[in-house]
Amino acid sequence: MEFWPLAAGVLAVVSAIVLTLWVVTAVRLRRITFDRTAAERMRIDLELSLAEQNGRLGIIRELQDGAVLNVSRLITQAEGARYTAENDPASAVRVATALVEDGRVALADMRRVLTIVREGEAVDTPQPGLQSARNLFRVMRDAGLEVSFAESGDRFPLKPGAELAIFRILQGALANALTHGGRGTSASVSFAWTRDGLQLLVDDDGIRAAARRVSSDPDEIAAATRYTIDDDLHALSESVSGAGITQMRERAQLFGGTFTAGTVPGVGFSVSAVFPSLRYHNGVHGVNLSR
Repeated sequence: MEFWPLAAGVLAVVSAIVLTLWVVTAVRLRRITFDRTAAERMRIDLELSLAEQNGRLGIIRELQDGAVLNVSRLITQAEGARYTAENDPASAVRVATALVEDGRVALADMRRVLTIVREGEAVDTPQPGLQSARNLFRVMRDAGLEVSFAESGDRFPLKPGAELAIFRILQGALANALTHGGRGTSASVSFAWTRDGLQLLVDDDGIRAAARRVSSDPDEIAAATRYTIDDDLHALSESVSGAGITQMRERAQLFGGTFTAGTVPGVGFSVSAVFPSLRYHNGVHGVNLSR
């Protein structure tokens, strides 16, 4: 008769020990998973930070080379104008007109050099551009972000400064999607080229991804991502801020672009950069030449 209470007591103790070990193991596994995730995010942040630094010296050098070339051309044209002014005034006028245009281009490049230098970083490697986008997608996929890409319209050549600005906006948007959405987040990237401009759009499903990590049940996912009209109104009126968002906005404005970013209730986050006249802003247009 005493055997069964004793056995029950032993079984209870063993069960308690097993349960304790299971809880401890689960906590350790969660901690390991968290540490790996944090380390992975840190690695991505470091890679993106390094890429951010790696771009600047190259663009500065290219802009300086262009400025030096334009200044050399200015000197040659000025010498020609000096010799022809007395005998052929009409030619001197044409040369003077060309001098003004080349002077504006050189000054615009110099202003852009100063803008980049003021950011305080310069590293001696070539800057990334749109040709580096697929490498960026690969890095982000390796980190756990599911990236899809679509492009429409006819792409036209970009100056290095404009190309770098667009790449940085794309890079920042994908980094934010991974940081805030986490592994398993899907990011949809699209380039829409028009005759004179470009629209860059990056949409992610970070909110849904977070719900999917908690449960695979469709009803529970739907409940976790449910939103109201108030959520929609708040998303439309919210002002998103932060260092990364500010940098992306400033990069867009540098080339005549409009930048918007905000939450899509129940889905994730959306980033848009519209450059209506990017073909023209490749040159001196939109650059303050009076400073």
